[in-house]
Amino acid sequence: MPDLFDVPSVNEPLASRMRPRTLEEFCGQSHIVGEGTVLRKAIETDGITSLIFWGPPGVGKSTLASIIANHTSANFESFSAVVSGVPELRKVIARADDAKKFNGLRTILFVDEIHRFNKAQQDALLPYVENGTVILIGATTENPYFEVNTPLISRARVFRFEKLTDEQVKTLILRAIEDKERGLGLQHIVADPEAVDHIVKCAGGDARNALNALELASKTAVDSEDGSKQITLDIAQQAVQMRVLGYDKGGDGHYDTISAFIKSMRGSDPDAAVYWLAKMLDAGEDPKFVARRMIVQASEDIGNADPMAMVVASSAAQAVQFVGMPEAAIPLAHAAIYLACAPKSNACYMALARARKDLKNERTKEIPMHLRNPVFKNAKDFGIGVGYKYPHDFPGNYVKQEYMPKSPDFEPYYRPTENGHEAKIKARLERLKDMDGGGK
Repeated sequence: MPDLFDVPSVNEPLASRMRPRTLEEFCGQSHIVGEGTVLRKAIETDGITSLIFWGPPGVGKSTLASIIANHTSANFESFSAVVSGVPELRKVIARADDAKKFNGLRTILFVDEIHRFNKAQQDALLPYVENGTVILIGATTENPYFEVNTPLISRARVFRFEKLTDEQVKTLILRAIEDKERGLGLQHIVADPEAVDHIVKCAGGDARNALNALELASKTAVDSEDGSKQITLDIAQQAVQMRVLGYDKGGDGHYDTISAFIKSMRGSDPDAAVYWLAKMLDAGEDPKFVARRMIVQASEDIGNADPMAMVVASSAAQAVQFVGMPEAAIPLAHAAIYLACAPKSNACYMALARARKDLKNERTKEIPMHLRNPVFKNAKDFGIGVGYKYPHDFPGNYVKQEYMPKSPDFEPYYRPTENGHEAKIKARLERLKDMDGGGK
């Protein structure tokens, strides 16, 4: 298998050729490898311990591993969790063990896509990380706290990589255009500023995406009279084609985006809500999942402040089933905007939480005899159903009677707010308390 850190050739993709070779060339992640950081000092002093690099694609995880490979005096082994299994891993471990025994050399093992390791592979690796046979550097786009065994996590320090800023991506693009050794410098590329800006915006903080788009654009660049090749905005747009949204339906992209969507509706921001909705749908999220979350939201965060919220959310879910995508995106947007703009109350949600707390912490309340169902012969001889008052037989369709045993210091579970329709509910409940000496 080709080594991930071989010297790049002209036949390699531009993104691979332009991989930074030193910490000085490395772009971004200053919170991890900036001047004075713990990791930078460890790299400079060749004192690396086991590490997990976690972050989205194209932000420098493998690149930083390659820089460590160039700086360390230890053996460096690279391993792909995608194409290799336990037999290959055991060969790497055997070489590391020999290096330690016979030469006193440490071995740094870089595992790309470590989240692809199954439990057996992770278990096979654990003892050798624990006894120091290998120093592990794992790279993953998935949350390692979910995808990597806890024992491995506990023996490594996790570093979270962030998406590159637009300025950082732009720096890498301009560097690639000018570099005559590894980049496009010998091709005399001239990129219009708006073309560069378009590639930067569409890269979404992913350096690999940006450089791949730049390389494709350079192949169709327009020859100029002065011998240069011009990348115009039109060429850049064709090279990019479609922006990569960076959304993994099974990983952090899924959970973080749905979280932002829900919190935007809860926070009454319709613009943010419809933006996150559009991102999910355009990235291929299951619209039924989105509809289900909006139904929950309608009760949890709006409730009786606007009872129509549940109706609108349920109708949107029905529209998804009946209409299908892509047209169903419209009723989903309709519902998301409605929920975001609706008055908010979590009183129903909190009422359920309080009732469940009492069920968990207190003795279960007995059902009052008059509320029980007298379905068997002679049930009333035991007092079952006796004394029940039918509310519709009384003025205002209300009569005072016990529906649940309550202690003298009982606090109501449902505490309506003054928001929206719930203010009317609150006023009605207060009126009922004053009728016939107060309700229970």
